[in-house]
Amino acid sequence: MPPFATARTALAALRADLAGEVLAPGDAGYDAARRVCNARIDRRPAVIARCAGPDDVVRAVCFARELDLRVAVRGGGHSVAGMGVNDNGVVIDLRRMRQVTVHPGAAAVRVEGGALTRDLDRATRPYGLATTGGRDSASGVAGFVLGGGSGRLERAFGPAVDQLLGAELVTADGTAVRATSEEHPELFWALHGGGGNFGVATALTLRLYELPEFSVALLGFRPEAGPAAIRAFREVVATGPPEVSGTVLYLTARPEPFVPGHLVGTLLCLVVVTYVGGADRLRGFVRPLLELPHVSEVLAALPYADVQGMFDTPCGLRHHGTTEYLTALPDELVDVFCARARALPIPGGCRYTLWPLAAAPAAYPDPRADATWAVCPRGVWADPADDARVPVWVEEARADVRPWRTGAVHVRLVGDAGRDRVVAGLAAAHLDRLARVKRRYDPDNMFRFNHNIRPV
Repeated sequence: MPPFATARTALAALRADLAGEVLAPGDAGYDAARRVCNARIDRRPAVIARCAGPDDVVRAVCFARELDLRVAVRGGGHSVAGMGVNDNGVVIDLRRMRQVTVHPGAAAVRVEGGALTRDLDRATRPYGLATTGGRDSASGVAGFVLGGGSGRLERAFGPAVDQLLGAELVTADGTAVRATSEEHPELFWALHGGGGNFGVATALTLRLYELPEFSVALLGFRPEAGPAAIRAFREVVATGPPEVSGTVLYLTARPEPFVPGHLVGTLLCLVVVTYVGGADRLRGFVRPLLELPHVSEVLAALPYADVQGMFDTPCGLRHHGTTEYLTALPDELVDVFCARARALPIPGGCRYTLWPLAAAPAAYPDPRADATWAVCPRGVWADPADDARVPVWVEEARADVRPWRTGAVHVRLVGDAGRDRVVAGLAAAHLDRLARVKRRYDPDNMFRFNHNIRPV
């Protein structure tokens, strides 16, 4: 730690220089600013720099380097894994930087580092344009994209990281750079899945696609009907065009327009099928599901932005989740998945999710190359007394799928689960190359409060 007088002088200078806000323990607003979505995480950074723009980010990085303090970067999202906040370090908080600028003629959008998925979707909607975004409207765009980005439009348009046209970063020495296929090309390559290891992403430029129509089918099944419903969903995905995608969720039914009142509070297998197109054609695609006995049904054209917010992560509760990529979805795995899902440990926020993947190009450090499906068991609960019980269910669900997993993971959906899981989420075949990029742009590993790539 630096001498107290030095630290006090540097903090005073940072407060004076920042256009945004600087918070330290004892300041009004400090406790609210350090809080993340996951109530299990309670960390107390020495300084929170709530940056108003790239110049503020440069000042905050230089401040941290001067005092040799660890840095955590808080993007716009809920930070369920808790990597946007640390103890006794500096948090560079981008949540004031949420501007989204659409360039319809170029079919591109510039998104600041603190913007949420809902900010992106609302900005592009008036133009009939969209890009692959997170399934949770409160997820931060920058973290989602740079972590790989699996979303509802990925089968039609590709994973979110494939839409990255350019990134504006502040690197560990306080330099503002722009990375594209022509400027800092090796850094640009590494950002396709390498996350926040190389600097603070102050803005991303993403490719957009025309999305004049979007429709969704939401079909509720009783838990015992889950295996038949998932097999039918598998058929819909396998025989439909790439514009057809979706998700299966086992969850406790909430008061929603598509859930009858007598089902609220009971376990439900919900099949969500999305289509980049009109509702009439979607009805034809989902006929195998419609022919099965089901307890609720909605099939309609809905704005993509509205669908995005249907199953958002509840904040302020306790969370533990993980993910696994799967080579296939055979009948045996369907039965194993449904059996574990029917044992959801806590009524309420716990859910078990299954979705199809789009292939990722081998040129980038994305580990999903051999994966066709993903599963994500997520525990959400309120009582600290359940802190042991619920994570056990999550890890048992992960163990269930071991015979079919690729060994890779979706790094954004994995918390602090050890070095092996980091390697699995960053594509082991590319790790040496990523480490060389890390050495060039962050040789001292300033940005290490993440799924960390160690510099060579």
